[in-house]
Amino acid sequence: MNHLADTVTENSFSKGMDNISTDNTDNISADNTDDTGYSSAAERLVAVLRERRLLITTVESCTGGGIASGIIDVPGASDVLKEAFITYCDEAKHRLVGVKKKTLRKYTAVSPQVCRQMAKGGARTAKADLCLSATGVAGPGGTEEFPAGLVYLGCCFDGRCEVRKYNFTGSRNEVRRQAVRESLNLALSCLGVAP
Repeated sequence: MNHLADTVTENSFSKGMDNISTDNTDNISADNTDDTGYSSAAERLVAVLRERRLLITTVESCTGGGIASGIIDVPGASDVLKEAFITYCDEAKHRLVGVKKKTLRKYTAVSPQVCRQMAKGGARTAKADLCLSATGVAGPGGTEEFPAGLVYLGCCFDGRCEVRKYNFTGSRNEVRRQAVRESLNLALSCLGVAP
């Protein structure tokens, strides 16, 4: 039940879009959450965004709006989140946030390249300072190449886009909750705040 967190930076993409450095971190599974799985991270994120007067948006596929919902659960979220996107199919990713059809064909929707374009496109479209993106296979099922629990999370902030790869464990909803929690932690990390 190991999880793999890979970091793909802006520079990695410009050098061929396939350089992924592995960060060996602890297992991430559904049983290491707080009461809600992510409420404290969402509260910290909203507080930091409000203090810095920054706007956030999300572009979500496998999380189905869960990241935006986690943010909206926090009082004062309307100061930092004006809109969010659920792009569950390839056409929506292209139409709503400008993911290139060529990228979708070449790499598939479950890829760091698409996750990066989702984050950059969401920030641009919503005129937000920070954008979180999520694409993956929540399960059940999956394939050898794209197993259930494979999720890419992206964060575009201050001209830099970071994408991380995760292999979560658990049921469909557990995978989605873990992705929401790790996405909020990724945002905090990109803002220079300890998750």
